[in-house]
Amino acid sequence: MVTAPAPLAPSLEEEVAPDTAAFFRRALRVLTDAQVPFLVGGAFAHACFTGIRRATKDLDLFIRREDYDRVAALMQAEGWRAEMTYPHWLAKVYAGADFIDLIFNSGNGVTPVDERWFTGNRQAEVLGVPVQIANMEDGLLSKAFIMERERYDGADVAHTIQANAEHLDWQALIERFGTHWRVLLAHLTLFGFIYPGERDRVPTWVMETLMSRLAAETRQPPLDDPHVCAGTLLSREQYLHDVERLGYVDGRLTPASTMTPEDVAVWTDAIKGNGPHTPSAG
Repeated sequence: MVTAPAPLAPSLEEEVAPDTAAFFRRALRVLTDAQVPFLVGGAFAHACFTGIRRATKDLDLFIRREDYDRVAALMQAEGWRAEMTYPHWLAKVYAGADFIDLIFNSGNGVTPVDERWFTGNRQAEVLGVPVQIANMEDGLLSKAFIMERERYDGADVAHTIQANAEHLDWQALIERFGTHWRVLLAHLTLFGFIYPGERDRVPTWVMETLMSRLAAETRQPPLDDPHVCAGTLLSREQYLHDVERLGYVDGRLTPASTMTPEDVAVWTDAIKGNGPHTPSAG
């Protein structure tokens, strides 16, 4: 049972440089006035849900892929530069050195932004602009797969649960993870390690459901091709050895992901610093 939502903490304000904040604020107002569907995520939404405040140089906006051309036109009308940085998941808007990330999927191609993202969103004030923020469940889904050598979002997952366990829609969360339920179970297991006195805040039925799946799967032979490495859904770099030298099938090139071989090649090449700064989302 989901209890009434917890009050939202204030979003970031003082943590953003004044000139950058002015750019972000104007962009939010332009999109709001044009009634373009978008959701604020990243550090701004995380502050609302957890009260954790940290300096940030970018603004993450979740949009549907089909809305990108409209968003780009609005941004360009303001004199800013819009760029389809990685066509499988990310575009950017630049105002000088400042930028906004327009996110319509995850870097691993697992979590496309669709109509489900725009259901039951809460409103918050971000830099003085009333906006809708991405739901906690979708934020958790996105962050759960970010396990790079240089960036791991597991602490964000744990902090979101710690601050909101009684208010999460656990059934929806399990459904959103779908066949990737082992990733959710891994984070919930770590939550119990991180906060040993608060393990009971994750509903018993949630752990029992996931553990029963694990037990059933352990007793059965693998149903899928055993020579798949799904590690690439967690890190774009750390499992390249498996797919390039050991002959494993790249998990991003299975039905689990929307990525194409061309997407994988471009996203891999960006590891070397051949592309613009990007968030590391799987």
